[in-house]
Parts: sequence; structure tokens; C-alpha cells
Amino acid sequence: MTTKTSGSARRSRVWTWVGALLLVLLALAAGIKLSGISGPGDWFGTDTHDRSGPALLKSVQDISRHDAATGNFQVVVDLEKDTKFLPDAVRGTRTLYVGAGTVDAYVDLGKVGEEDISVNEDRTEATLRLPHAELGRPALDPERSYAVSKQRGVLDRLGDLFSDNPNSEQAVQKLAVKHIGDAAKESELTRTAEKNTTGMLEGLLHSLGFEKVTVTYGD
Repeated sequence: MTTKTSGSARRSRVWTWVGALLLVLLALAAGIKLSGISGPGDWFGTDTHDRSGPALLKSVQDISRHDAATGNFQVVVDLEKDTKFLPDAVRGTRTLYVGAGTVDAYVDLGKVGEEDISVNEDRTEATLRLPHAELGRPALDPERSYAVSKQRGVLDRLGDLFSDNPNSEQAVQKLAVKHIGDAAKESELTRTAEKNTTGMLEGLLHSLGFEKVTVTYGD
């Protein structure tokens, strides 16, 4: 006796096979990604073309500050993100990142007015009152900054397969910039900048014939 297979049963088997095939392909892609083997997109080779447009000058700003000192800093950032009720092996990340950057210390000469400069009658003595040195924004150096290790849970690894930027390190980079800025505030960088500015002005004014030069700092 022959049993006829209904159309719905055949369609059900087809979708079952399609679903199984998709699961196999996803598992294969995940295995390739986690093992470090180049994916199918790399097997045929890729070319990179820079089709960016020309840079446009949006504005011009006069700079009247004297950059008198630069501090080089390095910090190791240990950033861990956990998920409640899930073990780290399933969902969570921990990144060790070495951040290297610089911070400039400067004296804003644009704040100096006529009342801050005095010269005696025979032009042999000069007194200058300058604003205290300030710190510029920390600048992270990408050439000297790098991730030491990055641990990720299974769900985070699977999420990287569909992420536009799986190697994003924006969070640890922001932390590195913050720590570098904090270290600059606790350093002697501004004091060094004021000392260097004083030396620069003394040398300049002595070359112009002034015998005594006094430089002070205050708000």
C-alpha cells in the first residue's frame, strides 16, 4: 500500500533542511571567525580604494598661546564589563589596553594686556605679568597604543560576527585619555611650562638690550 506525501509535509521537510543548512553555515562562520582563519570574503582577495573627497577649510583661528612643555604619559587600562545573572564565559568582556599619549602645557599670551607690561624710562628693566600655564587636551597616540588582551563571552563573540566594527576599542581609549589627563593635572607640567616661558622671554628681552627682566604669573 503506497502512502502519498501531502504538499504541506514536503514543504515542512524543505524548510527543515533549509533551517539545518543555515545553522551549519552559521556554525562554520563562527568557527572560522574564532579560529582566526580568513573568511570567504578573504579567499578571493580584496582591494582598498580611498575615494574620499578633498578636505575643506571650515575656519581659521588665531593662536596666541606659547606651548612651553609637553608631557608623555602611558597608562594600562583594565576595563571589565559584566552582565547580571550571566557568567563571564557567556556574556562579558575584559580588555587590557596600553594607552600612550601627550599633553601640552601652554601660556596664553593673548590674555596679556598693556597693564601687565611695564618698562622703565631708559628701557633697561622690564616687568611682565602673565596668566598661569594651562593644560591642553590629552592626545592619544595610536602608533604607541595597543590592546594587550581582550576576553569575551560566547554571546559577545557571536555578536562580533554581525558587528560593523568588532575590534572597537572606543571605551578603553576614552578611559586612557581620561587617565592621562588626570595624570597631567597631578604632574609638574604647568610649572615646567611657566619656567620655560620665563626663560624664553628673558632670553628674548636680553637680546633686545634689557638688563633686568622680571616675569610673574597670576590670574
